[in-house]
Amino acid sequence: MRILFCSSEAFPFSKTGGLADMALFLPKSLKQLKHDVRIITPYYSQISKYHQEMKFLGSSTIQMGGLDTIVNYYELIYQDIPYIFVQNMHYFERDQLYGYNDDAERFACFSYAILEGLKIFDFYPQILHLNDWQTGMVPFLLDEHYRHRNDSYYSIHTLLTIHNLEYQGSFDPYVSRFFNVNFNYTYIHFERVNFLKAGIERATKINTVSPTYRNEILTGEYGFTLDGALSNRQHDLVGILNGIDAHVFDPKTDPLLFANYDSTGVKDGKLKNKEGILHQFDLDVDLKEPLIAYVGRLATQKGINLMTDILEEVIYHSNARFILMGSGNDAYQDYFRYLTYKYPKRVANYIGFNEKVAHQIYAASDLFMMPSRFEPCGLGQMIAMAYGSLPIVRETGGLKDTVKPFNQFTGEGTGFSFSNFSSYELKEKLFEGIYLYKNKKRQWNKLVKQAMEQDFSLEKMALAYEQLYQTIIGV
Repeated sequence: MRILFCSSEAFPFSKTGGLADMALFLPKSLKQLKHDVRIITPYYSQISKYHQEMKFLGSSTIQMGGLDTIVNYYELIYQDIPYIFVQNMHYFERDQLYGYNDDAERFACFSYAILEGLKIFDFYPQILHLNDWQTGMVPFLLDEHYRHRNDSYYSIHTLLTIHNLEYQGSFDPYVSRFFNVNFNYTYIHFERVNFLKAGIERATKINTVSPTYRNEILTGEYGFTLDGALSNRQHDLVGILNGIDAHVFDPKTDPLLFANYDSTGVKDGKLKNKEGILHQFDLDVDLKEPLIAYVGRLATQKGINLMTDILEEVIYHSNARFILMGSGNDAYQDYFRYLTYKYPKRVANYIGFNEKVAHQIYAASDLFMMPSRFEPCGLGQMIAMAYGSLPIVRETGGLKDTVKPFNQFTGEGTGFSFSNFSSYELKEKLFEGIYLYKNKKRQWNKLVKQAMEQDFSLEKMALAYEQLYQTIIGV
């Protein structure tokens, strides 16, 4: 199949979140399945350092709402995948990727550029794989302006992947002038232009990044006001679980760790990594006590407020160590600093992100917290399990799909989970995990082995997308 993966960010060239990783992981895995896949993404300012490696493909004039602007197309091959960069100095070569007053105009331009570019680089895909609101207008623009041009445009199918429904691209109604059509309710939602709603209305199929999240967004609680539009398309809505790169997140070969290990030598391997990280953060080194970690954004969506409610109580009533890595909300950052100041030999924080240290924390920790309010998929819990760190998660979205709760009677499970968004329930699961680690070593070791044997591979994810693509094009 011919697939063009359309993303507003793509690792390693641009990144604010998990979408950038998926823009490499999925196309790379599809390439291994012998599909002709390419990536198209904006040419941001930080990408200029790669300019000498690029090949110029051509230019096109974008007309939208009486504005004319020229975009240039450049190609660079990375890990055997062609990346096509859309260059426009005015719209894209800025310090940040998003957050500007003209974001609607910027990503309307990118949407047109995707469709205009097909004839420039002579690649008419069977599937335009769109991602999040930044490309949500593409199916509408394809229908209104391009399908009638030739058979190649007419036969294109579209898949819209929703990575996080909370972000929708909602703008003042005046931006509709960029779409070069008479007023149309396809893109109107609560009297505002909504890019994601347009994609939901017009894409051939829609998917989310976990089966449970697919079901959750059909409800008022998780639908962020688009549950009605999604319910109208629920028969075209699919949930496919994200995957992680098993080669990158493999404790047996990971070069960033203090010591390598696999599921057969996990006990000694984790102790060596724990000793290394405790020394590194100047915490008391007592290897009989559990190390509890968090790595991720400091945002209410991630359940940080649940952690701030109960962590001191857990620290007071246990002898566990804590390492917390992340950045975001200032109040949460200050709270982590406060804990470290008050308990300097028990708690450490890393405000920001460091890839090497993150890998070391995964390998050293015994328990890993992800008490999210909602979680479309989540990768942290999968990475933690790969390193033998048992996740403590709320049963929502991809967390529910990936973590099997511990059953004390059968020994089944790969972690600990709780159902309500409750600090009390999080606290109970933390104490359950600490107790099991200290007093039920046989059960604990079995859980760790079961967690490490889970398959969240990119290959498994790519096969699921391949099947969905085949359904879309009727193969």
